Formats: sequence, C-alpha cells, structure tokens
Amino acid sequence: MDTMTSILGRRSVRRYKPDSINDQDLAQVLEAIRWAPSWANSQPWEVIVVRDPEVKKKLRDIMPKGNPATKAMEAAPVVIAMCGRWNKSGVYKGDMVTTLGDWMMFDLGIACQNLCLAAYALGLATVHTGFLDHKAAGEVLGLPDDVTVVELIPLGYPDQDPKPPARRQISEFVSHDKYGHRA
Repeated sequence: MDTMTSILGRRSVRRYKPDSINDQDLAQVLEAIRWAPSWANSQPWEVIVVRDPEVKKKLRDIMPKGNPATKAMEAAPVVIAMCGRWNKSGVYKGDMVTTLGDWMMFDLGIACQNLCLAAYALGLATVHTGFLDHKAAGEVLGLPDDVTVVELIPLGYPDQDPKPPARRQISEFVSHDKYGHRA
C-alpha cells in the first residue's frame, strides 16, 4: 500500500473484532514507531504494549465520561501506550533551546501517526485517544516521574467502517508567500 492510500484511508475506529494480532504485524507497527523522526534523533518515546485484559480494564476505567473510545480500551486485543520522556527533545547541551518548550509532544505525534499508518497498511485499525486521566494512566502502567502517557492507541481488526470526515479545502488553510495570500 502506498503512503497516500494509507493517509486517505486511515480512520478512527472505536469498535474492534476480538481476533488477536500476530507477532509479525505487531513488530512492524513497533518498527514504524522506531523509525519516526525526532528532534536531534532524541527518540523521547517509551512504548508499552498492553495485552493483559486486567490492565486494559483499568485503562478503560480511568477514561473520562463521554470519551467515545472508552469501550475500545477493553475491546481491542492490544492497547499501545505511547509515553514520552520529558526534557530530552528540544534540548541542546542540557538547555531547552526552542521557544515552544519541550519538543516531546511533537515527536510523539509523529511516532503515533507512523504507528497508525503502518497499522492501517496491515489491515489493522487504531484510534488516537488523548482524552484520559494521564496521571492515573501512568500509575496503572507504573511509569517513572520523568515519563508521561501522551495517548493510548487501541489496536486491532476493525469491526466498523467509519466514513471519512469532512475536511477543509486546501485553499482555506494554505497561504502563499505571506499569511492570508490565498490562491
């Protein structure tokens, strides 16, 4: 599958079949994370592969009311906890050098999207889940103080086929040479 097919076809899936994921496909998804670019190759991610039904249930239980991905935490055969290590990205010679602060969230966003696109190319489904109690999730997963859960990504075979959401036209968000110079 080519890159644009993955980008255009990937959807946020919240209903999963109970079928397990084979180790080779999981390894490819993790390899996609491994090769994500990051600030000065800092690779600030820590990844936890959750298969244990009790741990998935605990993660489901810490989801805020109204999160549409709550049931997916338990239904998906795997939940990938994408965690980030603070003060590693955006740092040069011990100093934070970007005016935007720690670059970890940006790097994790790239790694998460690599994960989701690779999963889709393998016939798997995902949903980015950042609406959660991050501190409670870290406690469930036993994280040290300098690592935080950024998002939880259920991973499995889709049991739904969501329609594509409406998207803005390119002319609505692209400027040429200066802001506001629309084509």
